[in-house]
Amino acid sequence: MRDDGVNVYVIGIGSGDPEQLTLQAVRVLSGLDVVLVLDKGEAKSELVDLRHEICSRHIARPYRVLTVTDPERDRAAADYPGAVRDWYDARADLIEAALRDEVSPGENVGILVWGDPALYDSTLRVLDRVQQRGTVELTHEVIPGITSLQTLAARHRVTFTGVGAPVHVTTGRRLAAEGMPAELDDVLVMLDGSAAFAGLDDPDLDIYWGAYLGMPGEVLVAGDLQERKAEIVALRAEHRERHGWIMDSYLLHRRRA
Repeated sequence: MRDDGVNVYVIGIGSGDPEQLTLQAVRVLSGLDVVLVLDKGEAKSELVDLRHEICSRHIARPYRVLTVTDPERDRAAADYPGAVRDWYDARADLIEAALRDEVSPGENVGILVWGDPALYDSTLRVLDRVQQRGTVELTHEVIPGITSLQTLAARHRVTFTGVGAPVHVTTGRRLAAEGMPAELDDVLVMLDGSAAFAGLDDPDLDIYWGAYLGMPGEVLVAGDLQERKAEIVALRAEHRERHGWIMDSYLLHRRRA
């Protein structure tokens, strides 16, 4: 890292359990001067609270917290990729301003990312935008983390794959549009806002589902998809109402004779 620019560390912090931090993440946290937090509002305050807990545990030196209000994404837009690009640009505006106006050259800034920064997280794309604009001298380093998918498999005591077989990671949006790939037996699904699994009628599918993985309110269900999907849909609705948000993922496994 450098002394003439801002040093940004994108730190994967696991899926909710503070003990999921790697030793590398703990080491990097201990050297931070600034923690940059994207605040998603009162409904998701638990996610911000966990980040504060992690920092208080592992940063012994004085540090300050920069809180940026995360912009809303247009979830009803007909042009989904365009809406996401606009959201990235809005995020880049806010992070650029915070790094430019409130961080000094040579300071170490941490952005704590849920799970792993490489899996369905926008932070690295947003930082690329900030760097391309050239108004802030910065370098960034990525610290990998444990994903919700790893926690999901551990909780259910299953593996992602069969012997020598591939695994497919996709979103609920794609699963709803394309269905379960006929050539694959194992599909991991994230970012499912509409319970896409409920629309599958394949009688040979098992589901391993989990929500709030690693957190005190963790919920797990496993079994034959057709027998359990109504239960999972009801649980999702119940917990979304209780928490104001839900973060879940699941593995679909096809049984073959």
